[in-house]
Amino acid sequence: MNGAAVIRKANFIGGRWKSSFFHYELKNPYDLSTIAEIPLSTPEEMEEAIAEAEQAYALMKTLSSHERSSILYRAAQLLEERAEDFTRTISLEAAKPIKTARMEVTRSIQTFLFAAEEAKRMYGESIPMDAAKGGEGKIAFTVREPIGVIGAITPFNFPLNLVAHKVAPAIASGNTIVLKPAEQTPLTSFKLAELLRDAGLPDGALNVVAGDGPTLGPVLLADERVKKISFTGSPEVGKLIRSQSGLKKITLELGSNSALIIDEQADLDKAVPKALTGAFTYAGQVCIHTQRIYVHEAIYDAFVERFVEAAKTLIVGAPSDEQTDVSAVVNQCSLQRITAWLDEARQSGATFLAGGEANGQVIPPTILTDVNESEKVVCQEVFGPVVIINRVASVEEAVRLTNQSRYGLNAGIFTTNLDAAFRAAQGLHVGQVMINEIPTFRADHMPYGGVKDSGIGKEGIRYAISEMTEEKLIVIQL
Repeated sequence: MNGAAVIRKANFIGGRWKSSFFHYELKNPYDLSTIAEIPLSTPEEMEEAIAEAEQAYALMKTLSSHERSSILYRAAQLLEERAEDFTRTISLEAAKPIKTARMEVTRSIQTFLFAAEEAKRMYGESIPMDAAKGGEGKIAFTVREPIGVIGAITPFNFPLNLVAHKVAPAIASGNTIVLKPAEQTPLTSFKLAELLRDAGLPDGALNVVAGDGPTLGPVLLADERVKKISFTGSPEVGKLIRSQSGLKKITLELGSNSALIIDEQADLDKAVPKALTGAFTYAGQVCIHTQRIYVHEAIYDAFVERFVEAAKTLIVGAPSDEQTDVSAVVNQCSLQRITAWLDEARQSGATFLAGGEANGQVIPPTILTDVNESEKVVCQEVFGPVVIINRVASVEEAVRLTNQSRYGLNAGIFTTNLDAAFRAAQGLHVGQVMINEIPTFRADHMPYGGVKDSGIGKEGIRYAISEMTEEKLIVIQL
């Protein structure tokens, strides 16, 4: 940090900064310099945060919808005012290219605006009781009520917007939150807690406790005061959470291995640049990263040639450089895993058309063809700047290969053939199908969630609010 003193951070509990006894050094993924010292929190500190959240819930559940909405509107306004500060923090701790980090902040502002709007739309419904014998003379309706303390566990790759997708709907629906951010990206969460306090969120409604997931996660799972767990991360951890969460409500956004189908009637002028974005945005460290591309044999050579040429225009460098498109992967563990998988594919006969070798902490955009479907870079989640392009004889073959994956989050198809588009949409076993769009596309108000090992439950503000509330029926005898 250019000789500057390293800042020691504190947890945010009960609306106050609480110092911890233990800390760990947070490193910049690109140059491995020390950014800050982060609390290595104890189970007791997590329990304190849960207690503060439970106490704050007594107030949060009484706030009117317009009061909750006003807090969220104010948060969006403050985030817009502080956008560049958040942008640079995200870029620093996540090694996200600065222009990509800026886009994340813009999306997060929109996420809070959606939540502000949905806070006023927690509708119930009327039930025609006289449809049943004995129901005459009765009026019935449902209301949605908050459930209490929500435990949120978030990943490193979108340290603001994925946090916003848990925090904003929780506030909109009158709940309180205990947030355990990713070990690599806690600084953004600390800034968000401060921003929400400034926006008028009651003390204790959001608590941020940093530290080791295996140490702190079980506390959230075991504590009966926590009524729901919202987790984004690996399938292995997600399955563990599900097995240990008891009767808690859970939302699990887990792994992915998204495929893009390029039909013989695709418009390559649109498909190629979109596919490039899907494959290499944030070095492929995106839940819906375009990892596999299945191209119809009739246009395979043309697509590959144009895709490789386009990839050569991407700029690899420091995340702080405004021109950078691709920078470092998040840590040494990821670097070693990805390069090991690439070596295995190389030894099995895959053709490398670009990249394949790490340069420091950076893996340049890597393009493989002729890859066996059993290779890890095809059938597991790479979570890096790697894409495989394989040839298929039909849309049906591409759908079959896509569905072979243990994951089922997003998939996409480019085609001008409406029949082919709908056949693919019906046949793909995924949570979302994008037609003439990459699977890496997500809008922050749409329902978002996967099948198979990609998780259970839905995010997207309105859908997350539904997951964070309970429906109560009220019957009146006239």
